[in-house]
Amino acid sequence: MKKHKMAMMLMSMMMSATAIAAEPVVTDVTAKQQYPWRLVDITCNVSGVDEGATEKFKFSLAAVIPGLDESRKATHFWVMRDGAKSTDYEVSSNGNYRLLWDAKADLGDVVYSNMVVRVTAKIERVQLWEDGPYWATTNIGAEEPWEYGYYFWWGDTVGYKREGNAWVASDGSSSNFSFSDLNTPTYGKSVDALRSEGWITSDGVLAPSHDAAHVKWGGNWRMPTKQDIDDLNGKCDWTWTTMNGVNGYVVRGRGDYASRSIFLPAAGYGRGTSLSDAGSLGLYWSSVPLSDYSRYSWHLYFFSRNHGTDSYYGYRYNGPPVRPVQGFTK
Repeated sequence: MKKHKMAMMLMSMMMSATAIAAEPVVTDVTAKQQYPWRLVDITCNVSGVDEGATEKFKFSLAAVIPGLDESRKATHFWVMRDGAKSTDYEVSSNGNYRLLWDAKADLGDVVYSNMVVRVTAKIERVQLWEDGPYWATTNIGAEEPWEYGYYFWWGDTVGYKREGNAWVASDGSSSNFSFSDLNTPTYGKSVDALRSEGWITSDGVLAPSHDAAHVKWGGNWRMPTKQDIDDLNGKCDWTWTTMNGVNGYVVRGRGDYASRSIFLPAAGYGRGTSLSDAGSLGLYWSSVPLSDYSRYSWHLYFFSRNHGTDSYYGYRYNGPPVRPVQGFTK
């Protein structure tokens, strides 16, 4: 099969809002475009991974378009593990890696003869207090900490992204969705009804099949509980700031965890066909419904002068984003 070499870039890890474990360095990047235009075979070397660290890193790809002075994220790629394509992007050890990128799926039919492919290893999760869960560094549907990502009604596992003035389903099933009670089957259901219909477990949290974090990211990722959000509010320091032009909070651990942080963008929430309060208000779902009111669920909320755990905006038909966690408080 005929192959054409593409341009190459050596790239170390681009850090997010955190500065904690040793930074993995990605070097020796080579990219060969298979002919006809579609797949790009990429090899690289990763060094500097502290294999005993609790922080986890994952691969990210971007294509720098020649002459346009812009880069585009690559979302259709796999890490080759034991000869098979895998969407497990974790970088857990040093050594050589091979990635396979479907460039046509991301860029279309246009062939770029001198494209630059960037391979980075980004931090994936952070523990902010002793024996606490690990918080993801991005929202579901986001590639960077400051990106809003997808928005979900409570119990939804599809997720909706903002395109123009419309809500578009992440799986393409809807191009003009509205966050409303008519589109939210969990709205108006008591805890007993949610449990009997399989929406929540006997522990009172969303069942794995209705947990957006678990369905979208797999493994042991899950949506935070009310207790997780209470602890995030009470065990961390919150600083309102701007990252890459986006308002939000840097949430930082204390004591031995003071070098660890996540950024939560003020992404607003979906309301009907509109996006409300983006840039000024942050809402993030928990997996826990209110026990006394069948229309609400608990969530994290914040604006520039305050943050907490509440249910005021917690109508289940509203559409906040989701920030996943891993593990449980010991």
